[in-house]
Parts: sequence; structure tokens; C-alpha cells
Amino acid sequence: MKKIFLASAFALLILAGCNKDKDILTSLNDYNLSQQDKGYHFGDKLQLPQDVLDYAEAITVSFGDKETSNLTIDPKFFTLGENDVTFNIKTKSGEVLQQDATINVFAKAKARTLSYQVLNQYPHNTDYFTEGFELHDNTVYESVGLKGKSKLVKYTLGSTTPIKEVPQPSDIFSEGITVFGNKIYQLTYQSKKGFIYDSDMKLIKEFEFPNVIGEGWGMTNDGKNLIVSDGTKNIYFLNPENPSEVVRYISVASDKEGYDQVNELEYHDGSIYSNVWQKPIILKINPENGEVTGILDLSNISKQNTTGNDDVLNGIAFKGENMLITGKNWSRIYEISVK
Repeated sequence: MKKIFLASAFALLILAGCNKDKDILTSLNDYNLSQQDKGYHFGDKLQLPQDVLDYAEAITVSFGDKETSNLTIDPKFFTLGENDVTFNIKTKSGEVLQQDATINVFAKAKARTLSYQVLNQYPHNTDYFTEGFELHDNTVYESVGLKGKSKLVKYTLGSTTPIKEVPQPSDIFSEGITVFGNKIYQLTYQSKKGFIYDSDMKLIKEFEFPNVIGEGWGMTNDGKNLIVSDGTKNIYFLNPENPSEVVRYISVASDKEGYDQVNELEYHDGSIYSNVWQKPIILKINPENGEVTGILDLSNISKQNTTGNDDVLNGIAFKGENMLITGKNWSRIYEISVK
């Protein structure tokens, strides 16, 4: 009888402990969910519920292959935008409880609302599924996407007649381009490789993507590095002498929102300008830290040119201080002044 009583008491203790573990994880999860929309800024401290702190002997946060016991939002550990982490709670009884969470980190400075005025319009070939778009000396260089239709073309702004075009193999889906020095660099979508051409658009060589980059999306350069997006929240800076080498990367977020699907890129006057896939906006981004400093809403122009799911805003270039924009299969290129 005594043995049965002791066994029952032990079972109750285990059940009570399990219930307490569940309560602690629920408390932590509720806190994490309450913070997702509000987000954090670098330097903020994670204000975990007191019952979680009291129950824990130690708490660490895992993010990718990193782990820290510092409960401060540290830029050496977290990035702007979404951070999918795991809280590891070592209880005073020696157990380890784990709780997954998303920690959103936003920019501290408020993003400006940019305005624009349409100054001019030029024809654009509606057969061009625009992926990369640049202007040099009144010559447009455009990377046209889709398998079986991909090519690199150049033409004079105001004309739709190609000066030259280089078709790609049928299995290639062309993506972003940039003119860097006397070379033209071009990405591909999912082939994990890019092309380098000379100024006459003659193929010099191919290069392999760095392992961290899964897909090729947008491309530009700052005169020092190639700058590449891959459809995530990240923008990578690559060594132009060896494009398979990542120099550094930034993640993109404003004071209110983290952005993924960062797409076509253009560098101008110390800022990166970026499309966001399927959104009629262009972000102005600080290349040092990924903070969005301005947002340009082009909904009115997009509505005039978008009829389906694919013919979206996707093309940024600069003509002096004015911006040129176009989209996939659009009939027009717009020259706008941005303020």
C-alpha cells in the first residue's frame, strides 16, 4: 500500500512538472507573439516574462549556427527583418525546454515617403520580360527572362529596335545585370551561375554563385563591389574579380516592416534602389546597414501597365538625376524625378 502511495505521489510530481513546463513555454510563446508586430530595434533588451526568468537557470537564443546568452538585440547576432530563432531554457531541475520564435528587427529611423513627377515616356518592347535594366550613355542594357526567351539586349532609349542581342540557351532564365567598368555581368535565376561579357556583349566566362546565394534576382554595383539580391531579405556584396566570393551582406527593413523578395537593384548617389517582387514600390536603402530610408509608391503607374500576375514593376535605371522605371512586358519606360 505504501509503495502504491509513493508511486502515485511521484506521478503527480511529474505531472505537475510537465504542466509547469507547458505553462512556461506558453508564457514565452505569448510574449513572442505579442512582440512580432511591434518588433525590436538594435540595442533593445528582450523583456522576457518574469515567470520564465524565475523558472530558468540559464536562457540562450539560437539563430542559425549561432547561440548567445545575451538577451540584447545585438547586430553582431541578429539581422534586420525576420530572425527565426529558438529559445533554450535550462530549468533549475536540469531540463532543457525549447521554444521557436520570430524576432522582427526594424530600423530606428523613419522611412521618408518619396514623391515623383513623370517627365517623359519612351517605348518599351512588350515582348521583354524585364529582369535587369540599366542605362549608359543613352543606351539601354536589358536582361530578358523566361526559359526559351532569355537574352541580353541593348538598344537606344526611345527605340525598341535592338542594336545587339545575345540569346541564352533554352534552359537558362536570365536575371539581373550590371555594367561594371568594361564588363557586363548577368545573373541567372536557378542555374547557380552567372555570365561575364565584354563591352561588345561577347561572352568572356561564366562564374558560380556563392553557396549562400540560392537564386539570382537583382544586380547592380557601387564601383567597388557587385551587389546582388536573391529573393530573400538579403543583399550581397560580391568581389567583381571573383564573383563567387561574398564580401559582406545586409538585410533590408524599414522602421515598420521587414522586406523579403528584394528584387531588381540600382545603385545611385550613395543609395541602393530596389523593387520588391509583386509590390508597386521602390525602396531607397542605406547600403551600409540595410535600413530603408525612403519608399516610392508607384501604384498609379503600375495600375496602368499591370493586367495580370506577372507584368509587374521591375526595372530601375538612372538618366542623370532622373529615374527610369519599367516593368515586365510593359509598353512604356517612364522617366521620373524623385523628391
